[in-house]
Amino acid sequence: MNEKPAFPYATHLDIKFPALSLVDVPSLVAACTDKWYNQTLCKVNDSVIRLGVMQGEYHWHKHDHDDEFFFVLDGHFIIDLEDRSIDLQQRQGYVVPRGIVHRTRAPERAVILMVETAAIVPTGDV
Repeated sequence: MNEKPAFPYATHLDIKFPALSLVDVPSLVAACTDKWYNQTLCKVNDSVIRLGVMQGEYHWHKHDHDDEFFFVLDGHFIIDLEDRSIDLQQRQGYVVPRGIVHRTRAPERAVILMVETAAIVPTGDV
C-alpha cells in the first residue's frame, strides 16, 4: 500500500493568469482565507511563478531535480535547513538548491512569491 499522504494545504497548480494578462496579486491575497495557500500565477518558459499566503509551518521535504526560489512580499518567512535557518524579511529572497531537505514556516501571515519549474511537486519528492 503506497498512498500519498494528505496535506492540509490549499495548493492550486492551475495557471491563474495566462500570458498577456494582468497578474493581480493584491486581490488574491485579500480573498485568501486559508492558513497555507499556494496558487500558480503564471508560466514563464519552463518555470512557474507561484503566490504563497501562509501562516504556520510546512513539512520537511526535498526536491531531487528542482531548485526553488522564495521571495517575501509581506511579513517574515523562515526556511529551515538541516544545519541552520534562513530568516527572510520583506523584499528578501533565497534559493534552496535541488536535493536539499528543507521546511518553510511563517510565524505570522506572510505573502511570498516562489519561482520553480512547472514540473515540481510542491509537497516534495518521495
